[in-house]
Amino acid sequence: MKAIRRFTVRPVLPEPLAPLHELARNLRWSWHAGTRELFASVDPERWVESDGDPVRLLGSVATGRLAELAADEGFLARLSEVTDDLRGYLHDDRWYQAHQTQQTQQTQQAQGGQGVSGAGAPGGQLPSSIAYFSPEFGITAALPQYSGGLGILAGDHLKAASDLGVPLIGVGLLYRHGYFRQSLSRDGWQQETYPVIDPNELPVTLLREPDGSPAHVCLALPGARRLLARVWLAQVGRVPLLMLDSDVEENDVHERDVTDRLYGGGSEHRLLQEMLLGIGGVRAVRTYCRISGHPAPEVFHTNEGHAGFLGVERIAELGLEGLDFESALEAVRAGTVFTTHTPVPAGIDRFDRELVARHFGRDAELPGLDVERILGLGMETYAGGDPNVFNMAVMGLRLAQRANGVSTLHGAVSREMFSGLWPGFDAEEVPITSVTNGVHAPTWVAPEVFRLGARQIGERRTEDALSVGGSDRWDAVGEIGDRDIWDLRRTLRAQLVDEVRERLAASWRQRGAGAAELGWVDGVLDPDVLTIGFARRVPSYKRLTLMLRDPDRLMRLLLDEERPVQIVVAGKAHPADDGGKRLVQELVRFTDDPRVRHRIVFLPDYGMAMAQKLYPGCDIWLNNPLRPLEACGTSGMKAALNGCLNLSVLDGWWDEWFAPDFGWAIPTADGTATDEHRRDDLEAAALYDLLERRVTPRFYERGPDGLPDRWIEMVRQTLTHLGPKVLAGRMVREYVEKLYAPAARADRALTPDVARELAVWKARVRRAWPRVAVDHVEASAATAELGATLALHVRVALGELGPDDVEVQAVAGRVDAEDRIADAATVPLKPVAGPDEEGCWSYEGPLALDRTGPYGYTVRILPAHRLLTSAAETGLVTVPSQAPGEGAGVLMR
Repeated sequence: MKAIRRFTVRPVLPEPLAPLHELARNLRWSWHAGTRELFASVDPERWVESDGDPVRLLGSVATGRLAELAADEGFLARLSEVTDDLRGYLHDDRWYQAHQTQQTQQTQQAQGGQGVSGAGAPGGQLPSSIAYFSPEFGITAALPQYSGGLGILAGDHLKAASDLGVPLIGVGLLYRHGYFRQSLSRDGWQQETYPVIDPNELPVTLLREPDGSPAHVCLALPGARRLLARVWLAQVGRVPLLMLDSDVEENDVHERDVTDRLYGGGSEHRLLQEMLLGIGGVRAVRTYCRISGHPAPEVFHTNEGHAGFLGVERIAELGLEGLDFESALEAVRAGTVFTTHTPVPAGIDRFDRELVARHFGRDAELPGLDVERILGLGMETYAGGDPNVFNMAVMGLRLAQRANGVSTLHGAVSREMFSGLWPGFDAEEVPITSVTNGVHAPTWVAPEVFRLGARQIGERRTEDALSVGGSDRWDAVGEIGDRDIWDLRRTLRAQLVDEVRERLAASWRQRGAGAAELGWVDGVLDPDVLTIGFARRVPSYKRLTLMLRDPDRLMRLLLDEERPVQIVVAGKAHPADDGGKRLVQELVRFTDDPRVRHRIVFLPDYGMAMAQKLYPGCDIWLNNPLRPLEACGTSGMKAALNGCLNLSVLDGWWDEWFAPDFGWAIPTADGTATDEHRRDDLEAAALYDLLERRVTPRFYERGPDGLPDRWIEMVRQTLTHLGPKVLAGRMVREYVEKLYAPAARADRALTPDVARELAVWKARVRRAWPRVAVDHVEASAATAELGATLALHVRVALGELGPDDVEVQAVAGRVDAEDRIADAATVPLKPVAGPDEEGCWSYEGPLALDRTGPYGYTVRILPAHRLLTSAAETGLVTVPSQAPGEGAGVLMR
């Protein structure tokens, strides 16, 4: 018989062991080795059976064993030490607090010693709190609420924020089935299962009101329905993570299923998930702050567009305080940060206009807001867009005063991709910056790597190097001996071999193989063979099967008698992506070939637990996306932190930080080969060439001491040069300094009265802008030679506006054959007279000819206000209507 309900009956811990509950409920154990070692010592066998999950461990350990531990003075001493360490971690000042003190002191000095209030107060430099919204979070395999890179990045963001003391609140959803578990059929076709996840068996607690009742948030839905959700709290070090769960008895069946699966269901299902994440998430934050006393966020950060409705909820909140829509929009924008993660338009959620309108109508959510205003935030009302589509990324950009991509190249791609929102501006001026992703080293660095570092520079300095960074700490890695590095690499490779054999045997058993068929698995992979890793999601642009482009050539690489390679591949295709599933099947069929199956394997069900063995155990991390469609690609960063070398297309982060001292760049044919099959052929051939001529010789050649000296030096260079750069700590510090702190200052500045002033000014400028024009441009005669200066004289019509409302600029730089200005520099011109009889104003200014060659200039008019963050913020610009030879100038020299 089957049980109608499943739950875990946990033992009552003896009083001396009570701190184990505290340790188990704070997910810092997932990246703190001392805590994991303590739990492993509770019951080593059950620790392995519980997959390293303390909550599961404590739910299964025998009461007799607990009694033994309660009387074990040695264990209790270790328990006290680890508990004290956690409490100190939670309460001691860290980087953020030290940075705040430094900022306050600098402000005091600048103000002549005037008192300045601390963080979060109007005079403070840093935000009192930041709310970070994401549809998925990859914290640990014990909390399976992630599908891939976006969730892992979000988890690393929270962990790094905790290590740095950044006052972040994470906001997401709790999915009862998480993302799917992947297995393979006998013929290699991907199969999906969705295990039921019981929150009571997860390292989470229910957020409760002071009277002990569960806290809820509620959304109104069309047809007088409602969507109720309770809030689960996961403590990620110092950072609370709030996860909304719609599986509550008060909901109807349809509403209970809203949080059933990550990225599941049709359009309405996804819309409801994103409404719950954005609108419900803000309400959950308000509830949590009210109950816990946590400072209210000054900054709201949406990690991709899924949570974009958070801005709509905040506009509604301000509406209840008396602000009109446009004024509230300005106030919300000031404190909002939006991060885009995809350079692929298909990766953005887009909904039918009528579907969104129905869910924000009079009988649904936020009835006090004009539905047309809400629709206007996300409609693709720009050249090339679909005006009947509501685009979540577009809404994210319109609701955020600050936006970023996740690598330097991705920032440039995003500016081009979304340039339609800022017509009249070159892509370089689109207000999207970049913060290159990073990874949380304490999570991803193998314990063996940590121990080697600790032996070299000490445990505390190693911890600081991994969490806080600092090139001085990483430079010490250069002093580690060649033999130590090579022995470490061999140990990690051998561990991966064992892991692969175990997982491969389990996969074949799932595919229907019997024990008698699996003897060959014991010979799969060799701990002394060059090992290549490739693991990621399987959309077509990541090109899982590029390595199969010439199967005979790949087979020769795998089976070379003197310099063989072996490859470990993993990855999931989206359940609805049959094209991706066919790619998986094609690769699996190749790996099933008895001639090569000992040298190349596909491991199903790629996740965090597998990744933590895979990254350290590989010698080469392969990445071959279609450039420039990889936003960042953090898997190679995790591999690099373990001494694995990257072999990658120059895309994402590798385009930014590649150097031949520590890896290889796969040549690409983007821009030359227009046929995608031809491009794949060319780039696959380049990959094979690199492996045959450069990578394998470097790995197998030996120096006088019998070690691969040049390979080891590349490992050393990887650690010392890439180590400090790829850290999530570096990334979060950049977010704080580049985006969060300016957003907090802007949020404080946009008081209700100031927000109204800005909204009124923008409305006035937009009404008047059709009558703004560049009437005439002339330059004083000058010899067009380097070092000369042109005196520009410009006559402009401003209509109802005045010089205080605009900036008139000269824009100059090198020009191409079509007179397009590149590497433009702007020079503000000054008003000297006006208005004349025709209402025009005169502006003048010098233009220095500071470079040789084809050179040109033009003039433009932009709105100007002290509260604008960029020249392009309003999307308004006026340029001369004349041909370049009349209104603007082109000088040849």
